[in-house]
Amino acid sequence: MKIIDIKTTIVNAEMRNWVFVKVITDKDLYGWGEATVEWKTRAVIGAIEDLKPLLIGKDPRDIKQNFQIMTKHGFWKLGIIGMSAVSGIEHALWDILGKSLNVPVWQLLGGKVRNKIKIYTHLGMGDMNAVYKDTMEINKLNEHALALLEKGYKAFKVVFIPFTHHTNSLKNLDKVNQLMSSLRNVVGNEIDIMVDFHGRCASGKSAIQYIKELESYNPLFVEEPILPGDNKTLLQVKNSINCPLATGERLIGHQEFEEIISNRIVDIIQPDLNHCGGLLEAKYIAAAASIANIGVAPHNPNGPIAGAAALHFACSTTNHIIQEVMDKSVPWYDDVISSTPVEREKDHWKIPTRAGLGIEVNEKEAEKYPFKQEIIPTTDAYLEDGTVVDW
Repeated sequence: MKIIDIKTTIVNAEMRNWVFVKVITDKDLYGWGEATVEWKTRAVIGAIEDLKPLLIGKDPRDIKQNFQIMTKHGFWKLGIIGMSAVSGIEHALWDILGKSLNVPVWQLLGGKVRNKIKIYTHLGMGDMNAVYKDTMEINKLNEHALALLEKGYKAFKVVFIPFTHHTNSLKNLDKVNQLMSSLRNVVGNEIDIMVDFHGRCASGKSAIQYIKELESYNPLFVEEPILPGDNKTLLQVKNSINCPLATGERLIGHQEFEEIISNRIVDIIQPDLNHCGGLLEAKYIAAAASIANIGVAPHNPNGPIAGAAALHFACSTTNHIIQEVMDKSVPWYDDVISSTPVEREKDHWKIPTRAGLGIEVNEKEAEKYPFKQEIIPTTDAYLEDGTVVDW
């Protein structure tokens, strides 16, 4: 079996453009993957085109060998754009392998280690205003949270940390406490709440101050309190707080996770299977984390193929805790997919049974949503004096 072509399909889903990757072989067999990176769509498409000549004529079932070719034969080290392209292609190779053997991918990744997958979502099912603006208003925050509970979810993430610089204010600290206190009172103590900082704190002390306001409300974890890269400050944060700490969505490859894992700098790592190098690289990361007694909660705000890949990873990964999902983020979400392995039952996903990743794209329907410039929500990430801060 040989790879004869790699094609991409862009599906504009308003908040982001989904990048679907189709790897085609000479045996009437193909596989689907996803390489979505918000606001980097054109660059990722170009990276996939650059990688394609390296794989034409290769056996798609030699997944690790093809990964080595993509990451070593290009000479220049790949960043988030290049590794997202690699990840999307890698997903598709697993899909082909599973289909060729008539087994689901999770069996090839080590087999089933649980009977269902715990999941969480975002307010408004991923609607941009609900996620990033309504969360700052108590009434809207609570309204969206209760709507999720009515749909059967028992866990969700909120983003209500104010834009912050190196120092904090009592106003901001009080605001965060009020929001979390109100939310916990409304949903009760049985619901898991995660708080995403989005790397908005420019210092460890600012992050610690916010987390101290959150601790008594028992968040499942607080996420990315500072930007990735400063592991010394991240360790400072971990040693100063009393709730689980998570990071990792912006890291790529096992190498970038290694220091965090070996030094136990967080309690939970969050590789994104769309960016970190794909399923096999994520399994390496999870295995290293398992030895360090660190859990895994993969990042995934992307499209339906990314969800399928995450499902198979969760089925087969022992230290997996919970899976981020962004299903039904647009009204026609299910229309562009003619079959999917993702079957939700209230607060969890069921174990899939179809061969490969178990997903099929309705290409004709997908063509109805061509590339458009995504909604960019970062235009308000300024302090009162005009200082640009991390969104």
